[in-house]
Amino acid sequence: MNPSTLRYARITGTGSHLPPRRLSNDDMVAMLAARGVETSDSWIVERTGIRARHFAADDMRCSDLALLAARQALQAAGRRADEVDLIIVATSTPDMVFPSTACILQHKLGAHGCPAFDLQAVCSGFVYALSVADAMIRAGSARCALIVGSEIFSRLLDFDDRGTCVLFGDGAGAVVLEASHEPGILATDLHADGRHVGILCVPGSVAGGRVQGSPLLTMDGPAVFKLAVGVLESAARAVLEKAGRQAAQVDWLIPHQANIRIMQGTAKKLKMPLERVIATVDEHGNTSAASVPLALDVAVRDGRVQPGQTLLLEGVGGGFTWGAVLLDF
Repeated sequence: MNPSTLRYARITGTGSHLPPRRLSNDDMVAMLAARGVETSDSWIVERTGIRARHFAADDMRCSDLALLAARQALQAAGRRADEVDLIIVATSTPDMVFPSTACILQHKLGAHGCPAFDLQAVCSGFVYALSVADAMIRAGSARCALIVGSEIFSRLLDFDDRGTCVLFGDGAGAVVLEASHEPGILATDLHADGRHVGILCVPGSVAGGRVQGSPLLTMDGPAVFKLAVGVLESAARAVLEKAGRQAAQVDWLIPHQANIRIMQGTAKKLKMPLERVIATVDEHGNTSAASVPLALDVAVRDGRVQPGQTLLLEGVGGGFTWGAVLLDF
């Protein structure tokens, strides 16, 4: 294949991993009750659609989850690790301050020499990373990219705050994105608005060997909900317009798995039936940057997502960041 004809980027493999420890809502209710915090399965389900989530073991790191998801994606793509020439890890919960989790993953994979870096856009991270990899492939800077969303959000949670601690889970999802002469990624649209930094954040930092501020997640739920539905609709419409497509031509909407009501609200605004929305939030909770590739891999492996279908991926998260990717699978 003539490299000069490789002007597009296509997903050729997907993978994911969830830590073995699964906590149902009843498990969370019991754990929180021991701390004097009251909640219930019905309260969680009615407000979020979440019924369970997975938490990583104490000795598990973000790069470990990423490695297991990456190996699955490489196997699905029929690629060896040494064929990868770009690694991007989207995460807000890296192994350490530096080096990047992507470099640690590169070492664990044995894929030495290619560029590797982390991308931090919180729950929009995977959509951002996929967009960056697409641009690098189109520019000729890469031919075979590994993009991973990996998170251990359970270590950022305040278990005295029932409004946030029941929402999040741990996991990883990955895709292999390769240069192609056939269109794959059709359009991308990325945005951020730093005026809303305070509505979803972990307002802490490390200085002098100590944590300054709080190392725990805080969220203004109503403010996040109000912003999320609006910006997800605008990003979806933007990529459809860029690609010259209509919402009716989208086979599957795969949104960030934060809250079933946000997902349903977005689908309604796009006039898409709920039967065309991939939803895994009930079993995974909000896995931040891992949520979109996790949901994608689940739908690929259970047979819903098929080659030739059109997918609309969306992310929204702290920053405030948001974006969308439209692609032919």
